[in-house]
Amino acid sequence: MKKTLHINIGNSITLIEEDAYEMLTVYLNEVKFHFAKSVDNFEIVTDIENRIAELFGEMLAVQQKKVISIEDVQEVIRQMGSVQDFELSDDEPAEMYSEGPQPTVKKLYRDTDHAMIAGVCVGLSHFLDIDARWVRLIAFATIFLGGSGILAYIVLWIMIPKAATKSEKLFMRGEEANLRGFANSYLQPFVKESRGFIAEAFHVLGTFIQGTGKVIFKIVSGFIIAMSAFGLVFLMVALVALLGVSDSDVVNQFPFSIVNDEYFTALTIGAFLAGAIPLLALLLFSVRVAFTDRGVNKTLSFVLLIIWLAGMGITIFHVAKISSEFKENAEFAQTAMIRPYQNFTLEIDKTRFFTKEDSVKYHIDTNNYKGKKILYSQYGGFDEQDNVRLSIEKSNDQTVSVYQNYSSQGSTFEDALKNAQNIHYRFVQQDSLLTFSPVLRLIHQAKWRHQEVRLTLKVPVGTTFYINRDINRYLNNYNIWDCHHDDRSDYVEMIMTADGLKCKHEREENKEQ
Repeated sequence: MKKTLHINIGNSITLIEEDAYEMLTVYLNEVKFHFAKSVDNFEIVTDIENRIAELFGEMLAVQQKKVISIEDVQEVIRQMGSVQDFELSDDEPAEMYSEGPQPTVKKLYRDTDHAMIAGVCVGLSHFLDIDARWVRLIAFATIFLGGSGILAYIVLWIMIPKAATKSEKLFMRGEEANLRGFANSYLQPFVKESRGFIAEAFHVLGTFIQGTGKVIFKIVSGFIIAMSAFGLVFLMVALVALLGVSDSDVVNQFPFSIVNDEYFTALTIGAFLAGAIPLLALLLFSVRVAFTDRGVNKTLSFVLLIIWLAGMGITIFHVAKISSEFKENAEFAQTAMIRPYQNFTLEIDKTRFFTKEDSVKYHIDTNNYKGKKILYSQYGGFDEQDNVRLSIEKSNDQTVSVYQNYSSQGSTFEDALKNAQNIHYRFVQQDSLLTFSPVLRLIHQAKWRHQEVRLTLKVPVGTTFYINRDINRYLNNYNIWDCHHDDRSDYVEMIMTADGLKCKHEREENKEQ
C-alpha cells in the first residue's frame, strides 16, 4: 500500500504516489535553482511544469490509470533531461546556443506570433524548413489562379491548429520540449537582437507591413461579409418565390419546365442548402476571424457541413434523375402539301391562342377563353428556346411541300417519342401567305426534353419569296440580311434558282451584266 497525494502542476490536478512526489519535488527544485539567475526564470519554470503536466496526462491516458508512479516520474525526467546533464560551465553557453536546437520530428501548427493574417504561411515555412517569405509569395500568386489560393488558405486556417503552448511552439520549429529547448526559446531572441541596424530596419518594415496587412484584411473581410449577406438574402427570397409558384403556370416555362413536378420542391430546397450553407459559413468565418479573437466553433462547423452535404446529396440525386431523361433520342416526320403559287410571302406568327392556363394567368373568364389571342410583343424571351428551324430548298418537281420533323429526348426511346408527340406547332397557309410560328408548345403538361421542330420548305425553281426580316433568326441555310437592296423595307425579295435561294435584285443585276 502506498500513500497518494493530489498536486497542482501546470494548472492540472494530478494524483501522484508519495515517493514519486518526493522525486518530482527534488527535480523541480533543481530546475528552479538552475534558472534562478535567469531574467525569465519564472516563465521558463512555468513552461517546464506545463510540459510535465502534459506528459503526465498523456501517460495516464495511454496506460488507462489514475495515479502517477515513481516510474512515470523517472520517464518524465529522462525525456526532459536532468539538471546535471544540462549544467554548463561559464564558457559553454555561447557554444551551446551557436549550435542551435537539436533536430526532432516537426509538427504542423499555425505560428500566430509572427503572423500577417493567421500564421498559416509561417507555420508551413517552419514545417517545410524554408523562408516564410517564399511561402507567402507562393500563396499570394495562387490568388490569381481563379481565387483558389484564398479557398486553400481558409481551409488550412480551419484545419491547422494554433501553436498555443510553449511545447507546441517548440515542436513547430522541430525542437525538443525539454530543459534545453525551453531555455533556448528564451535565450534565442536576445541572440537575434545582436544582428544590428539592418535587421532592426527589416523588423520595423515587417511590423509596418503586418499592420497594413491587417487593415487591408479587415476591409476585405467586410466586403466578403457584405457580399455573403447579400447572397444569403437573395437565395432566401428566391427560395420563397420558387416555392410560392410551384403550383402555378410558371413551372411550365423554361428553364423551370426541365424539372419534373414531383422533384421541384425537393430540388429547390436542396439547391438552396447547397448554395446558402457555404455563404453562411463564409459569413460566420469572416466575422469571427476579422472582428473577434474567438476560434471557429467546431460543433457549428460540423453541423453546417452535414446540412451542406445533405443539400448537395439531394441536388445531385435529382439532377441525376432528370439528366437520365435525356439519354435517348426519337423523332418522327410528316409532310404537308402546299398549294402552289408563283409568289409567296413568309411571315412570323405573332399570335397564339389562349389556353386554360393563359385564361387564369391573364384573368380571362375560363368559360370564354376560346378564340382569343395573345400578341407577342417581342421574340427571344427567357422562356423561349431556339428550337424551331426553317430551311428553304429546291424541290425536284413542280410541287410545293413542307417537311416537318419533330424530335425530342427521353429516358427510353418510347419516352422520347412520346415527348416528341407532345409537340404542338402551328404552320398556316392563307393563299400565298405562309405563316410560321416562332415557338412550339408542349401539350399534356409535358416537360422540356430538348424538343425541336425542323421545317423544310421545298419549292420549284423560279418561285419568288417576300420574306419578313424577323424570320432570319430561324433560317438554317441563309442570311437574308446579306440581301440589303432596301434597308427601309421589312421584307426581302428572293427567288429560288437551280443553285438555291438567291437575292432577286442581285440575280437581275447579274443578268444585265
